[in-house]
Amino acid sequence: MSRLRLIFLAIVVLQIGQASAVFAQTVLTADGRTDAYTLINNAFGGTAEETPDCSHPSFGPHITQSFDAALNRWVFDFNIHVTPDNDRCINFDRQRLEIKTNSPNSIIALQGDTMDSRWLFKLDSGFQPSPGFTHIHQIKAIDGNNGAPLITLTPRSGSPNILQILHWDDSGVESTLTSADLSPFLGT
Repeated sequence: MSRLRLIFLAIVVLQIGQASAVFAQTVLTADGRTDAYTLINNAFGGTAEETPDCSHPSFGPHITQSFDAALNRWVFDFNIHVTPDNDRCINFDRQRLEIKTNSPNSIIALQGDTMDSRWLFKLDSGFQPSPGFTHIHQIKAIDGNNGAPLITLTPRSGSPNILQILHWDDSGVESTLTSADLSPFLGT
């Protein structure tokens, strides 16, 4: 099982209108008491989580909470398994475990808006990326060219395993913005 530990996620949106600026802030914070999916959905609207829970219900939810002693706070744990996890029991050629922004509109950036996202995350020291792709963060368009992501943070299997920042242009052409050995990022 690979685990991504999402320590804290805050999204700040600055929308600039013709007459005035509107500031909105949404903060998602684990609390150790409330169901993780409830916290996520309350922050991001609708059913914001997309999980492989249906593939083996005996495991339970794939997004949970635990206490991180180093940070002295509760965090979200994203748990994914090589088998039998899949993409929501719809696609079986990949795995999906993610949270999305569905609403409110104040946390969705529109053309011309500026968005500042901040988070801490930790990949367990034993984390193993897929030989295909393992996006651990992505930014996607919600309209227009909304097929491929705009940008991703992607660990990739190899010798050595690497961490990439990837970008897709409007034609769907992927380019690597930067790449680094993954090992210094594990367990920290």
